[in-house]
Amino acid sequence: MQHLDLFKKSHGSIWHRKPIASSEDGLLLTITRSSLRAFTPGGNRTIRFTQVAFDRSGQQFLASDQQGNLYQFNLAKNKFKSLLNTGVPCTTLSFNLQRKNEALVALSDCLLKCYDITTKEVVCWMKGHDTAINSISIHSSGRYALTASNKVAHLWDLETFTHQRTLNGAQKVGIMKVCFLPSSNNILTCFKDDTIFVWDMENLQCQYQLPVPPGKNKPCYRSLATTSDGQYLIAGGRSRFLHLWTLENKRLIRIIQLPLCVKNVKLIAFLPDSLDTSSSQTVGVLSQDGIMRFINIHNCNLLFEIGTQNNPIHQATINSNGRYVLALMGNGNINLYSIASLSTEIKKPPEPITKAVIVKDKDASSTATNRDKPARYADLHGIAPEDINKNINWNGPQAVISKNTDRWNKDLELAVTNRPIVKRNYRQTSKSNDLYDRLDIKRLHRILKGFGEYPSKYRIFIWRSLLKLPENHECYSNLIEKGTHSAFIKLDEEYPIKSRKLLNNLQKTLSALAHWSPIFGEVHYLPLLIFPFVKLFQNNHLICFEVIATIIVNWCQKWFEFFPNPPINILSSIENMLGAHDSELLDHFIRNKIKSQIYAWPLLETLFSEVLTKEEWLILWDHILSNHPSFLLSLVVAYLTCSRRALLHCNEKEDFKFYFHHRNAVNIKSIIEEAYQIHSTTPKNLHPKYKLQGFEPITSGQYPIFNKYPKFIINYQAKERNRILCEEMEYLKQRQIALELQKETEQKILEENAWRRNQQLLSEAETQRRMMIKTEEDKLLNQKSRLQAMKRELVMKELQLLDAARRNVLHDDKVQKENEVKRLDEELERISKRREEETRSALAEMELKALELRVQKEMFTQELAREQSKNVLHSKADLDARRNQVEIKDYLVERERQKIENDLNERRKTNLEKLAKAQQKANSFKNQYELNYRNRIHDLEQEMQHLTLSHQAKLNKVEDDEVEAIMKMIEKDSKNTTEKYQEELLKLNKPLEAKILRKYEEDNDKEREEVTNVGNVRHSVNPLIATTDERFLISRGGSDLPTEHHVIPDFEQRKKFERQEVALLSDVNKLRSKIAASNRQFSKESDDSGSR
Repeated sequence: MQHLDLFKKSHGSIWHRKPIASSEDGLLLTITRSSLRAFTPGGNRTIRFTQVAFDRSGQQFLASDQQGNLYQFNLAKNKFKSLLNTGVPCTTLSFNLQRKNEALVALSDCLLKCYDITTKEVVCWMKGHDTAINSISIHSSGRYALTASNKVAHLWDLETFTHQRTLNGAQKVGIMKVCFLPSSNNILTCFKDDTIFVWDMENLQCQYQLPVPPGKNKPCYRSLATTSDGQYLIAGGRSRFLHLWTLENKRLIRIIQLPLCVKNVKLIAFLPDSLDTSSSQTVGVLSQDGIMRFINIHNCNLLFEIGTQNNPIHQATINSNGRYVLALMGNGNINLYSIASLSTEIKKPPEPITKAVIVKDKDASSTATNRDKPARYADLHGIAPEDINKNINWNGPQAVISKNTDRWNKDLELAVTNRPIVKRNYRQTSKSNDLYDRLDIKRLHRILKGFGEYPSKYRIFIWRSLLKLPENHECYSNLIEKGTHSAFIKLDEEYPIKSRKLLNNLQKTLSALAHWSPIFGEVHYLPLLIFPFVKLFQNNHLICFEVIATIIVNWCQKWFEFFPNPPINILSSIENMLGAHDSELLDHFIRNKIKSQIYAWPLLETLFSEVLTKEEWLILWDHILSNHPSFLLSLVVAYLTCSRRALLHCNEKEDFKFYFHHRNAVNIKSIIEEAYQIHSTTPKNLHPKYKLQGFEPITSGQYPIFNKYPKFIINYQAKERNRILCEEMEYLKQRQIALELQKETEQKILEENAWRRNQQLLSEAETQRRMMIKTEEDKLLNQKSRLQAMKRELVMKELQLLDAARRNVLHDDKVQKENEVKRLDEELERISKRREEETRSALAEMELKALELRVQKEMFTQELAREQSKNVLHSKADLDARRNQVEIKDYLVERERQKIENDLNERRKTNLEKLAKAQQKANSFKNQYELNYRNRIHDLEQEMQHLTLSHQAKLNKVEDDEVEAIMKMIEKDSKNTTEKYQEELLKLNKPLEAKILRKYEEDNDKEREEVTNVGNVRHSVNPLIATTDERFLISRGGSDLPTEHHVIPDFEQRKKFERQEVALLSDVNKLRSKIAASNRQFSKESDDSGSR
C-alpha cells in the first residue's frame, strides 16, 4: 500500500513503483490532500475529497475536494494532474461521456457544467435546477444525460447541450433516484413513497411499475443498482432488507436479509464479472457502519468486505471492468482497493450469512421458516436443536418470566421475531444479546405508558435491551489495560467518596472513557454526569461503560462542539422551546439576566441527578431511554414549566443557582406528562428532533470513533497535560534523588550525633567531678559569707537607729515650714482679691468714660453733618447763581445775535419781496410743496430738540443724584478742607467760563459769515429760489427765512454748549471724587490718631 499526498503538487506520478495490494484488506493506494493549519504553525490539516468518478475504460478517474479543486488520475500511465478550480464545491461528477475528454460537473450553486479536461475550459453550462443536483446518469450511447435533484429530473442532449425533457415528482412525493436502464431507452425512477416506475425516454410514458412487498414497515429505498445487462434490479434503504427484481418478468424474486448490525443501506453497486463484464452476480452493499460487504445474489454468500468502523467508507464507486473500487473515507481520503487481491483470499465459500425468502404461498413460507428456526439458532449459538426446542416456542411470543403472577410480569412479554437469523462473518455474540434483540419494543412502550415506569426487578435488563449493548469484552479490556488516565489520578482529592470500591469504579470508568476519546479527559463535569450510572452498574463494569458510551453518543449529541464552553446550540434549542411553551417564564429569566447556562445546563450536565431522588431519577430515565434523544431536552423544559411558580418568585441570581443544584418539591409524573406534551406540540422549526439524529447503538467489535469536538483545543490541553506530567515525573525523579541524598545525610548526621553524644558523656563526667569540688569550696565560702552577713546586720541596726533619730528631727522642721507656707498663701490670696476688686472698679470707670466719648463723638458727627449740609446748600446756591449768570449772559448774547439777524432779515426781505412778486404766479404750486416740506422738516427739528432737551434733563437729574451722593460722602470732612477745595473749584471754573464765552463768540461770528455767504449765493445763483424764499417768508410772516438759517447753527451751538457742559460736569465729578478720597484718608488718619 502506498500513500500519495497532493500538498503543493499540480502533477506527478501516482506511485513510485507498482504497488502490491494487501491480502488482508486489498488496499492499493491512499490519496490525501493536506494544507497548512491555521491554528498551529507548522502543522497540517486534511482537505476532504467529496466526489469521485471513473471513466468508461476504468483506468482513469476524476476527484474533487471541498474547495472545488478538480484532479485527474490515470492509473494506466501512472500520472495525475490538477485540472482546475470550479470555485464552489461539487455535488456529483460523471466521466463516461461520448467524448472522452469531457466531464460533467454538478456544482453546489445548482449549475451543471461540462469541462474539457485537456484544455481545462468550460465547454458549456446548463441551468434548470433550483436545488442541488445529487446524481448524474449517462445513457449507454453517451449522448444523453439525466440529472436529478430532490424535486425534479432533467434530460439533456450532450451533443447540442440542450434541455429535452423534465420529470417532476408530486408536491408531497419527491424524487429519490433516477437513472437510465442499461442497453435500452428507458428511464428508471424511484420516488420517496417507495414506488418504482419505468418510463420511455422519448415521450416519458410509463412502461410499467415494479411491485413492492406489502407490510407495515416501509423499505424507504435510498439506493438502486442494475446489472450491466439490465437483467436484475436491486434496491435497499432504511432497513436490513434488500429487494431483488428481475426486469424481464417485472416481479420481485428475492428479499435478502442483512446482519443485525446493519440498520440501513447507503449505497448499492453491482460488481462486474472479471470474465464477462455484462453479467454481474456480486453486489456491494455499503451500510451505515461504513463497511462495504460484497454478497453473491444467488447463493447469499459473503465474499469479502472493505472498510472498518474506525475508518468508515462514506461513498464508493466501482470501475466498468470490475478491477478497482474507489472509496471516499470518513477522514476525507481516497482509498483504491484491488478486487483481484480480495477475491484470491476466498479459498472456499463461507457459510451463508443471509437467508433468501422466496415470495410464494404465505402459509407455506411461514411454516418453512418456523421449521427451519431451531437449526439456524443452534448454528448461530452452538446449541443443540433439541435444547432450543425445550426453551423457545418458535410459533409465537415467548415470555421470559413464567412463574410470577405480578401485574408487571403479566404485561412484560418478549416477542421473538419471525425474521431469518443472520450469520455474520464476525465472532458470535452471546445468548443474552439474542434475547435482547427479541424483546418487543412496542410492548415495552405500552408497559411504560400504562404504569409510568418499568418494573425495578427487570429495569436493568430492559435498559440493556433498549440500548442494544454489544458487550465488546476485548475492546473494553484493552481500554482498561491502559491504566488510570492522567486526568483522573487525583480524583479522590476532588471527589472524596467514602466507598473505596465506588471510587475505584468511577476512576476506572472515567479512564476508559478518556482512553476511548481524548475529550473525556478534559470534561470537568464528566464525573457528575456518569456517577449515577457507575453507582447503578457497579457490579458490571462493562455494561456500565457501554451504557455511558451509548448515552454520550446518542443523548449527548452536539454537546462538545463548543468545548470548553457549554453546548450553545443545545441550550438555544431549550430556550426556543421554553419561549414557545412558556414565554412568561423566559421573559422572567431575561429580565433577571438569567441565561440558559444557569437554568438548563446544570440539569443537563448532571442528567437530573442533583434535583431528583434515586427512584425519581430511575423513572425519568425509563422514559428517556424509550424515546428519541431529543426527549431529554423536552424534559428540561418540562422541569422548568412545572417549577414556574417558584422560579417566578426568584429575583436573585444566587437563588436560581441554588434551585437548580438542589432537590425541589416537584412531581416526577407531572414533569413526564408535561415533557410528552411539549415533545408532541413543539413546532417543527423549533423541535430538536429534526436537529438531532435518532438512536444508534454503539457498534460491535470496536467502539465507534468519537471525534465531534474541537480537536485543536483538546490536543493543546493534552499536550499541556503531558508536559505537566513529564515535569511532574522529572520533579519526582529529582525528589527521589533528593530523598536518597537526604537519607544519606541523615545517616551521617546520626553517626555524628552518636559520636558527639559519647563526647558529651565524657565531658559531663568531668564536669560532675569539677562540680563536686566546686560545691565543697562553695560551702566554705557560704560559711564565711554568713559570718560577714551577721556583722553587716549589726552595723545596719545601729545605722537604722541613727537614721530614725535624724528623720524625727527633719519631720519637725518640715511641719514648721509647712505652717509658715500656709500663712503666706493666705496673705497672697487676700492681696490678690483686693487687686481684683480694684481692677474691676477701674474697668467700670473706663467703660463709663468710653460711653461718654461715644456720645460726644456722635454729637460731634451730627454737628459736622449739619455744617456739611449747610456747606452743600451754600455750594448749591452758588452753583445756581452761576448758572443764572451764565443764562443771563446767554440771553444777552442771544439778544445781540437776534438784533444782527433782524437787520439781515430786513435787508433780505426787501430783496426777496422784489423777487417774489416776479414769480409768485409761476411757482405757486412748487412753493406750496416746498412750504409743506419745510414745515415738516421744522417740526422734525423741534421734536429732535425736545428729545435732546428731555435727554439732557435726565442726564442732569442723574448728575444731580451723583452730586448728592458725593455730598453725602463729603459730610464727614472738616470745614477747612471744604472751604479750601471750594476756593480751588472757583479758581478752576473761572478760566473754563471765559473759555466757553470765547468759543461762543467765535461760533456766532462764523454763523454770521455763513449766513451772509448763503444769502449772496442764493441771490446770485437762483433768483427763482430767492423769490420762492421770499414768498415763503411772506407766508410765514416775514421772519421764517432768517430763523431757518439761524435755527440750525443755534441748535448746533446748543449741542456744543451741552457737550462742553457735560465735560465740565465730568471734571467736577472727578474733582469731587478726589476730595472724597482725601476726606476718607483724612478721617482714617484722625481715627488712628484718636485710637492712639
